[in-house]
Amino acid sequence: MIDGQQTTHPTGLRERKKRRTRDALLHAALDLFINQGYEETTVDEIVDTVEVSQRTFFRYFAGKEEAAFAIQEMVESHFLSELRRRPAAEAPFEAMRSAVLCAWNSIGEAIEAIVTVELHMRTYRMIESTPSLLAAHLRRSMDLENQVALLIAEREGLDVATDPRPRVAVAAFGGVMRAAGQLWGQGQDISVDSLRALTEVYLDQLGPALAGNWRAGAGTGLG
Repeated sequence: MIDGQQTTHPTGLRERKKRRTRDALLHAALDLFINQGYEETTVDEIVDTVEVSQRTFFRYFAGKEEAAFAIQEMVESHFLSELRRRPAAEAPFEAMRSAVLCAWNSIGEAIEAIVTVELHMRTYRMIESTPSLLAAHLRRSMDLENQVALLIAEREGLDVATDPRPRVAVAAFGGVMRAAGQLWGQGQDISVDSLRALTEVYLDQLGPALAGNWRAGAGTGLG
């Protein structure tokens, strides 16, 4: 047992040190991006803030863009993991809806372990207002939707090359998610709970918006 502890303990310390270094670099990068602009920020400035070398930065991130999207990458991976765990009996849209809401139930702690939710929201706004990052954001969204469509097709035993339903369903779902995210980013309540609640309301309006009679005077539930 003692020998085992002597073998594993240093490894655990090294891993924690690596995690702290990566988190410090990420926090410094996002803070600089927000306060002086993404394009204006250099890797040298990021590493100087943390007092490490450029080599250390590139050990954790391929470049500034990867750092800018690091938290979003974590959120997306969390969603995909939740979607893979959804019961096979759930219909595709219900599986996606449940997965994203379950993900937001637990992702707040994961975000807060690295950066504040406020910093995450400000980063989202920065991405939306930076042309090069917005283009990357749209590209990443398309890549994510493709992954989800393939996952949904696999769940349903379908071939996306011949059956358009998985891509159509995911495109509608993704569009609603982007709309809810943009509205959250423009608001005053920056909590994860507010994002989850807004996402739920918007997802619940997808069916009525596509199939309902808008002139019938029915309430939307958004008021």
